[in-house]
Amino acid sequence: MKAADVMTRQVMTIEADAPIAKAVRLMLQNRISGLPVVDPSGRLVGIVTEGDFLRRTETGTEVRRPRWLEFLLGPGRGASEYVRTHARKVAEVMTPNVASVAEDTPVDEIVRLMEHRRIKRVPVVQDRKVVGIVSRANLLRVLAGLIVELPPATVDDTALRERILAELDTQSWAPRAGIEVMVRHGVVELWGAILDERERQALRVAAENVPGVKAVHDHLCWVEPMSGWFIEAPEDDAQPRAQGKR
Repeated sequence: MKAADVMTRQVMTIEADAPIAKAVRLMLQNRISGLPVVDPSGRLVGIVTEGDFLRRTETGTEVRRPRWLEFLLGPGRGASEYVRTHARKVAEVMTPNVASVAEDTPVDEIVRLMEHRRIKRVPVVQDRKVVGIVSRANLLRVLAGLIVELPPATVDDTALRERILAELDTQSWAPRAGIEVMVRHGVVELWGAILDERERQALRVAAENVPGVKAVHDHLCWVEPMSGWFIEAPEDDAQPRAQGKR
């Protein structure tokens, strides 16, 4: 899957010399949180987002520091922040040198770019002109179209167990040697020891995703590798306490 398969093609853009008030109105009216910024020829020169307007003198949210800290930071930092909180044109607050991709860029590469840059949207360009945009919302829509509820399935217990074990064999994190999987009437029981508490949920998910599994019971014991100290599964630990209350 590539950018062209998931991107929004009708992209709202704004000119670099446009007033900030126009950018704010466009984002509010179109319910979007960011705008690619273009020059008079339509070439991408930056991006402006809601985050660029969080600290503004109009709302009284500009940064205020003690004099001694301003002295240590130097005048350049203060001058830059003054521009962002008082500027009137988009070009003065936008992020320049914005990350962009081509229409044939794979979606997994776009996701890595978003994670690395910590950004929520990536413009798609052709000859430096914006032809689309891929946002987190676009990726969620794709996921919504692909993910489906697993249909009920009638599978014998032996086949269910084999499918769960086969899935665990493909996962490098799975503590395969120390885990036992038992299935009875479609109900899975996980027994054994884990060395990392995060493995517990991953093992449950692996079992739950197998069509035909009706429920998963966790009897996994967490063992601290260095001390040998262990904690019983929450499900097992809760039973004696519940019985003690009777």
